[in-house]
Amino acid sequence: MTTALAIFSLALVAYALTAALTRARAGRARLDPAVVGPAGAVQPSDGPLLNEHRAGAVSRSATALMVLGTVSLSLAVVARGLAAGRAPWGNMYEFGLTGAASVAVAFLVLSRGRAISSLAPWTVAIVLVLLGVSVTSLYTPVDDLVPVLNSRWLVVHVAAAIIAGGLFTIGAVATVAHLVRQWRNKGDAPADDQLSELAHTVHLVAFPIWTFAVIAGAVWAENAWGRYWGWDPKETWAFITWVFYAAHLHALSTVGWRRRAGLLAVAGFLAFLFNFFGVNIWIPGLHSYAGV
Repeated sequence: MTTALAIFSLALVAYALTAALTRARAGRARLDPAVVGPAGAVQPSDGPLLNEHRAGAVSRSATALMVLGTVSLSLAVVARGLAAGRAPWGNMYEFGLTGAASVAVAFLVLSRGRAISSLAPWTVAIVLVLLGVSVTSLYTPVDDLVPVLNSRWLVVHVAAAIIAGGLFTIGAVATVAHLVRQWRNKGDAPADDQLSELAHTVHLVAFPIWTFAVIAGAVWAENAWGRYWGWDPKETWAFITWVFYAAHLHALSTVGWRRRAGLLAVAGFLAFLFNFFGVNIWIPGLHSYAGV
């Protein structure tokens, strides 16, 4: 974990430096595309080319650090599972670790073939915040599961929620970035750019997985408590999250990409976060054991 935190911190710095060099290159190319030599001949400036070379080198280093950090974090998750002798997501600390790993893996997979490097600093920052909160505030020593969690549904239900959460995070970052671009361009950002396309693709994949997680949770609840649904706070906020994302996808399929559709996706992600942090920590219910 310590190694993963250090590597992700370096990756964040490298991605931020890449973004700065890229912006500087674009600015110089726009303002100073050429220089005039002493004889009056127009000569191309090597400034943008130099910045492009530096940005490319730093970007490759940042990607390598991201991969290395993801591998280190994945090994930490595996080590936790081996130490516990079970799936490593039996409490909030373990869910935080696996959730951060899911976000990192999702970003690396989705970034292949897509020009979405602008999302990298924000994605790494989210991973670092989640890991930092998990290590400093949510840490729980390895222990046996509470009886109700000792079920095969722990693997199925929680694994689906983790995968969907990682995808929702990338979708939220892409959605916010697209909304910011629309706001800066006074609504002129194209609806089919890479950011909106990425967000739409991610949500189309994540929504069925989250739907399955909700259904699997209901089946597990029937096995554990004798009823499929009881409007427990955890169940309620899982359903609220589902409703927001269903409304988001419905809006996209009917009226296309609009600011309101993007805000629905952001609201869904905020509901997902509250379901993890707020419900587990502040709202008592049948799922209160998840905070141990």
